[in-house]
Amino acid sequence: MIYVMKQKLFSWADGFVIKDETGEDRFLVNGKAFSIGNQLSFEDMSGTQLAYISQKLLSWGPTYEIFRDGRLLASVHKQAFTFLKCTFRIEGEGVNHLQAEGNFTDLDYVFTSGEQEIAQVSKKFFAWSDTYGVQTASGQDDVLILACTVVIDMCCHPDDQR
Repeated sequence: MIYVMKQKLFSWADGFVIKDETGEDRFLVNGKAFSIGNQLSFEDMSGTQLAYISQKLLSWGPTYEIFRDGRLLASVHKQAFTFLKCTFRIEGEGVNHLQAEGNFTDLDYVFTSGEQEIAQVSKKFFAWSDTYGVQTASGQDDVLILACTVVIDMCCHPDDQR
């Protein structure tokens, strides 16, 4: 499946609209304004929460937790010491050796599970705004991959750099 994830303009907190390959709105990601640390709700178009993203404040390096139905689904941690690449480790129950690795310009990422590529993320064609093309392999947890893409954006392009 192919998605286009675009940051909402003129909002008090981080937020994204995610469209599918036909251009239909599929998901909304709404940030909580005035919260301690980033907190976002990942919802379908009817407003049902599919995931919740929360920044873990007391950790070594940027770390976020993704919850589904009130249970921890995954922790996303940006590795601190990588050379010419940006690497995110994604751990949790049911998450099988998942990681995202990007180039040093933070424009392209590849998600892998073990040795298998399961998603690609590209910002290079949308360089003038925080907009990403995300292509997921069939049978993957698209909500998890899209939520991780939101986390990567917050880690690599914090508000003070936008």
